[in-house]
Amino acid sequence: MARRIRGLSDRAIAWIFVAPTIFLLLAVNIFPLIWTIRLSFTDFKANRNREVEWIGLQNYQRILTDSDIWITMQATAHFLFWTIFFQVLIGFTLAWLINRKFKGNDLWTTIIVLPMMLSPAVVGNFWTFLYQPQIGLFNYVVAFFSGVDPSSFEMIGSVKLAPWAIVIVDTWMWTPFVMLICLAGLRSIPDYIYEAAAIDRASKWRQFWTITIPMVLPFLMLAVLFRGIENFKMFDLVVQLTGGGPGSTTELTSINLKREAFEKWRTGYASAYAIILFVTVFGLASIYVKALNKVKER
Repeated sequence: MARRIRGLSDRAIAWIFVAPTIFLLLAVNIFPLIWTIRLSFTDFKANRNREVEWIGLQNYQRILTDSDIWITMQATAHFLFWTIFFQVLIGFTLAWLINRKFKGNDLWTTIIVLPMMLSPAVVGNFWTFLYQPQIGLFNYVVAFFSGVDPSSFEMIGSVKLAPWAIVIVDTWMWTPFVMLICLAGLRSIPDYIYEAAAIDRASKWRQFWTITIPMVLPFLMLAVLFRGIENFKMFDLVVQLTGGGPGSTTELTSINLKREAFEKWRTGYASAYAIILFVTVFGLASIYVKALNKVKER
């Protein structure tokens, strides 16, 4: 055996070490995907022991023509758009301020980053307490600035306010992540570019729009990509805050998928649902990455 091992080439030895990892990745990632695709063409239900019937594309047709699914998609789109908008806006502003290197810069950076270090379950419970209309701090802060009665509104119990409640919490938690990416982009800009612009008598506003924004734009787009993918599959934070309610106001696609699979036990239907979501995210991400590469090449 020792002679055989000594006689192996470097490539063969490399494959011996890499093969177990590749096999594990295939077993954990590829096999479940193939199995899910197969189940999506059947009427399989995990809680029933009966013969599985092959029904073709019926699950996909039902999903694409189900009005409740499209309502869920609208709730997800609302959550995606506003969380990304506020996180990019606030995150870039914080990064720009911290990049100015004032006294106590490191301390404030650490304080701002703290929310993203917490578990989503902890954050959900924490903000559920803050949103309580009787004892929660959030209502009293709003009342202090607006003059309304603190008990006159309920963030997670109102059909109109519940979607904004989860947007606020996700923005509070993940804006530091966007800030760090933008800060890396700002600090990657060489100082001599600003010095050359100052020699040419370019104003600070002109430097901001012609130097800062174009050079930070790839980092901003990268942050949008990461947060878009993560928020599309958001589950735990919303479940802790609203559970998808009131009614189905904040029922995102991930929550709806879980209910189809593990509450209604429509396993084949849920598999088709998961494949549609996967194709949607993968397709949009691929288009976005191509746009990101073009921005980098400029």
